[in-house]
Amino acid sequence: MMLLWSLASLCVLAAVTFAVPAQEKRIHHQADLSDHAHDDGHSFQYDHEAFLGKEEAKTFDQLSPEESRDRLAKIVERIDTDKDGYVSHTELHYWIKHRQRRYIEENVNKHWKDYDKNQDDKIAWEEYKNTTYGFYLDEEFDDIDDKATYKSMLIRDERRFRVADRDGDSIATREEFTAFLHPEEFDYMKDVVVQETVEDIDKDGDGKINLDEYIGDMYTPETGESEPDWVQTERKHFSDFRDTNKDGFLDAHEVAYWVLPAEVDHADNEAKHLIHETDTDKDEKITKKEILANWNMFVGSQATNYGEDLTKRHDEL
Repeated sequence: MMLLWSLASLCVLAAVTFAVPAQEKRIHHQADLSDHAHDDGHSFQYDHEAFLGKEEAKTFDQLSPEESRDRLAKIVERIDTDKDGYVSHTELHYWIKHRQRRYIEENVNKHWKDYDKNQDDKIAWEEYKNTTYGFYLDEEFDDIDDKATYKSMLIRDERRFRVADRDGDSIATREEFTAFLHPEEFDYMKDVVVQETVEDIDKDGDGKINLDEYIGDMYTPETGESEPDWVQTERKHFSDFRDTNKDGFLDAHEVAYWVLPAEVDHADNEAKHLIHETDTDKDEKITKKEILANWNMFVGSQATNYGEDLTKRHDEL
């Protein structure tokens, strides 16, 4: 049976609940560029993972210096999208963001064929609706409660799809479909993220979140159980930090500040760093020659066992 994407998003949320403290489960943080410290004096591994993505950096660790340089040369040609012979900050920033979002793109690609029924490399709303909800909305599906739930989910999905569909043609490109499935990754989808968060938590339907609803989203007490310390902390956070206008509720603006915090753009900083370190003529853009002269910063191998993996086939980026 086809996995419902709306249900999948709830499952992801549930998984996150177990992976992080309960009070953090709704906050959309930017993913770290690397698991390593950014200290070029000791290692370029942070730069490798930022530039290539964490998984691809592992592959490059097994390559010889010559093969690393050859692959880097091909990557530079892809980064230089306007083909002017230079890699600008904008191009490098986009590339790094692209590499860091690869897990999202792989997730979209994995399920794309399930919805693109006519194989035109687009997904119409009707294709998505029929594939996801057709069975549950059929007259023969007679579970009244479940049918009402699916109808509610359908309304919510259609609203999100319409916002993601920037040109309003009811047909999603791959980029628009990515925004539909992962709205927290797109600035123009942030209002939808906030609206859905409010709807999830707002049990009395007044369009805002009170303290009991806020705590209830994180914690359900067991009979006879004393309230954990972290719940007391969250009550204080609600009044001291979340409820900025001190009216006893979280409105949409306050929810946005909570679940979509302003954070440093690490990809932007890394692009600036790589250009600063390799831009020998200080024109604020870098050539293939300048990049290859510093190949070890971008893709240099940290492996000590090169030679053990010569027979392994490595896919191109």
